[in-house]
Amino acid sequence: MAVHRSLVIFAIVALMALAISSATEYVVGGDDGWKLGVKYDDWAKDKMFVVGDTLVFKYKTGSHNVYKVTGDEFKSCTTPSNNSLGSFTGNDTIKLATAGAKWYICGISGHCDGGMKLKITVLDGAPAPAPSAASTLFAKGTGFHVLVGMVLAIVAVIMV
Repeated sequence: MAVHRSLVIFAIVALMALAISSATEYVVGGDDGWKLGVKYDDWAKDKMFVVGDTLVFKYKTGSHNVYKVTGDEFKSCTTPSNNSLGSFTGNDTIKLATAGAKWYICGISGHCDGGMKLKITVLDGAPAPAPSAASTLFAKGTGFHVLVGMVLAIVAVIMV
C-alpha cells in the first residue's frame, strides 16, 4: 500500500515538473499578429525566450511572410534571395532550437522598413527561479500547472 502511494505521488510530481518546464508558444505580436503598425520591440521586451520555445507568426496569407535573417540583413532590411529561407503560410511556426540573437523580417517590399521586424535573444536554458517561493509558485504560465498538480496529489493521497 505504501509503495503504491509513493508511486502515485512520484508520477504526479513528475507530471508537474514536465508541465512547469514545458516550452512556451509565443504568437508574435500577440492579438495583433504579424502586420504593419505593431511595435515588435515593445511586444518582445518583457518576454524571456528560451531554447525549446516556439514563435508563431500569424498573418493573412499573401499579405506578408517571414524570413529568418542575419543581423546585417536585419539592419539593412535585406530579404535573402533564397526563398527556401522564408515562410509563407500565414501561420508560420519557428522552434527556437539554439541560444543567441535571432532576427526575423517580412520580405514584402517596404514592410521591414515599415517596422515588420523582430529581434530576440534566446537563452540557453530555463530562466532562473525568482528569489521568493511565492513568486516562483505563481510565476506567469506556471501557477495553473502547479495548482492542478497539487489538487491531483491531494486527491491521489486521499484515494490511496
